[in-house]
Amino acid sequence: MKVLLTGHKGYIGTVLVPMLLDRGHEVTGLDSDLYQDSTFGEGIREIPELKKDIRDVEASDLVGFDAMLHLAGLSNDPLGNLNPQLTYEINHLASVHLAKLSKEVGISRYIFSSSCSNYGAGGNDWLTEESAFNPVTPYGISKVKVEQDVSGLANDDFTPTFLRNATAYGVSPRLRFDLVLNNLVAWAFTTGRVYIKSDGTPWRPIVHIADISRAFIAALEAPRELVHNKAFNVGRNEDNYRIRELADIVKETVPNCEIEYAKDAGPDKRCYRVDCSYIMETLPEFQPQWDARKGAKELYEAYKKVGLTLEEFEGPKYQRIAHIKKLLQEEKLNTNLRWQV
Repeated sequence: MKVLLTGHKGYIGTVLVPMLLDRGHEVTGLDSDLYQDSTFGEGIREIPELKKDIRDVEASDLVGFDAMLHLAGLSNDPLGNLNPQLTYEINHLASVHLAKLSKEVGISRYIFSSSCSNYGAGGNDWLTEESAFNPVTPYGISKVKVEQDVSGLANDDFTPTFLRNATAYGVSPRLRFDLVLNNLVAWAFTTGRVYIKSDGTPWRPIVHIADISRAFIAALEAPRELVHNKAFNVGRNEDNYRIRELADIVKETVPNCEIEYAKDAGPDKRCYRVDCSYIMETLPEFQPQWDARKGAKELYEAYKKVGLTLEEFEGPKYQRIAHIKKLLQEEKLNTNLRWQV
């Protein structure tokens, strides 16, 4: 298929691009490339692209594509909290606008990168795709609103699909350290401490970015009736962990480290345990290949290879919120997060 991938130069997109190409798809990227100075390790696979903010996309940009895979947006809670109005405009309004334009120009598949953050304060019960939304941050709220608005656009010619990804982890050319497993392994490697900011009790489902990519490909290639206007929790049931369990795995992976809790550590209201049975049953082509132990080892080996330092890990290069604040301070971005230079 001819695929337009938004956010192709982001954390997940840089991993998804070569996997789509390997499947024989023709891929064009669309990205404003806010993190062009944040490349980790080896370079990024170059593809035809539109360097454009998703808020500025026009119908003419989308003509000729069979599918849109929509990853682009402010990618986590801290970024979402920076300016909730911008989060609303970028993550919600622009995503709905893209869906409407896609439908208008005849793109038949629109696959949205949603999130298990939709469930937010979900407690200890298993949550399915039918469970109530309970987002607790502007980021989570934005994902819920996109699902609600775009699902109403579905018809015989337009098939939206919503992939509610568990918390991502794994090595990427656009690595992020603001994700729990990536963060814990980096703390352990650079300081000898597995540093936990909560009390360790919250549940969190996690999924490797290569497995998220496999879910996108499975949804893209599935018969229409299996994915038409449907949501899927993306991950595996066995990859729901308490934060303290992840800390134990990191301690076993990274030599000579100890677990340490922050002095003010308390419970995190973001707690949810997600049932991923539906995607496994509905899309048998989706075959996850990673778990936390394998992922922790991959991260440790990557950090070791580049000689990651605490300064790099805590600095603005790989921390999304710190990087954006630095670009704002340097006036490379304006207050609406658009490039000025």
